[in-house]
Amino acid sequence: MSVLRWIRRNLVVIAGLLTLAYMILPNIVVMVFSFNKPKGRFNYAWQQFSLDAWKDPCGVADLCGSLSLSLQIAFWATLGATALGTAVAFALVRYRFRARGAISSLIFLPMAMPEVVMAASLLTLFLNMGAELGFWTVLIAHIMFCLSFVVTAVKARVMSMDPRLEEAARDLYAGPVQTFVRVTLPIAAPGIAAGALLAFALSFDDFIITNFNAGSTVTFPMFVWGSAQRGTPVQINVIGTAMFVIAVLMVLVGQLIASRRKSNARN
Repeated sequence: MSVLRWIRRNLVVIAGLLTLAYMILPNIVVMVFSFNKPKGRFNYAWQQFSLDAWKDPCGVADLCGSLSLSLQIAFWATLGATALGTAVAFALVRYRFRARGAISSLIFLPMAMPEVVMAASLLTLFLNMGAELGFWTVLIAHIMFCLSFVVTAVKARVMSMDPRLEEAARDLYAGPVQTFVRVTLPIAAPGIAAGALLAFALSFDDFIITNFNAGSTVTFPMFVWGSAQRGTPVQINVIGTAMFVIAVLMVLVGQLIASRRKSNARN
């Protein structure tokens, strides 16, 4: 009975921990197999512990080239989507104009639409325009589908802002630019940062839309897909592990900074 009571009291915590373990387990498998030395082409069965792949992560031809290309596309797509998405979010929240509701609804279409439909539509558009498929078509496509996620994140933050803070800044003779830079932007910064991080992750990870519109350009997800057809090098696990560790460290640093700010504010 005592065990059942304990389970009932901590049911939410147990469910959360199990869900977290379910989500992290594939990353743990990738991490473990980054230290494997397979005998064949496929890195699916544990053979022998080795650091060879970590010593030479670019040992596979075109791997680091595709990784660099994906990082470049994700970086520029994040900048473009964040700039446009932030402006759109402020316009939808702060201003009243015709077709505002329709535009707000259209913004969410890329989030609800299947990726294969958007990919085929963008490919048709580029072909009708006579555009050469490659880096720029992929970048435009990534900005387009990342835009909705940035707008959603920033819009939620802007809607929760207290307009009296900006009014107080104007009462203290702050100009429009000063008010935006010193009051509005710092308050909206967490939403903008969340949208930017989400856009970067989505852009770097995308395969379907990229595959339709890349032409001869090969990004890292496309390289992984192509490698899986003929053999998966251990270096892919190394890159995946490194990115997972970097993402976890960024989250931990963010949590540490937030907790310090809270403690300083209380003191």
